[in-house]
Amino acid sequence: MKGVVFCLLFALANCKVYDRCELARKLKASGLDGYRGYSLPNWVCLSKWESSYNTAAINHNSDGSTDYGIFQINSRWWCEDGKTPRSKNACGISCSQLLTNDITVAIQCAKRVVRDPNGMRAW
Repeated sequence: MKGVVFCLLFALANCKVYDRCELARKLKASGLDGYRGYSLPNWVCLSKWESSYNTAAINHNSDGSTDYGIFQINSRWWCEDGKTPRSKNACGISCSQLLTNDITVAIQCAKRVVRDPNGMRAW
């Protein structure tokens, strides 16, 4: 039980809820504005509605998968959480990497998601 509490406290200590403009600056600096035809407002809107700009957001889905981080990246297709059966892990990352205040890994994985034929419809 102590381990679970520690993990939750650690995750909360490393989370960040971005301000809209701060996030927009970070996404622009990371090359997302215009990436694969998606504008900066597309990415900011996605982050707002998926996580309310919260890097620690976690949501469970009815198929047993979980969505992680500011972009709510799914464990069935994009990351490995050790709990989702038949995970593809197309980004080659641990889902926990999507829950930190440094969103560099989340941005790289989001770029991988939109390179897929479904593009932003993956969300």
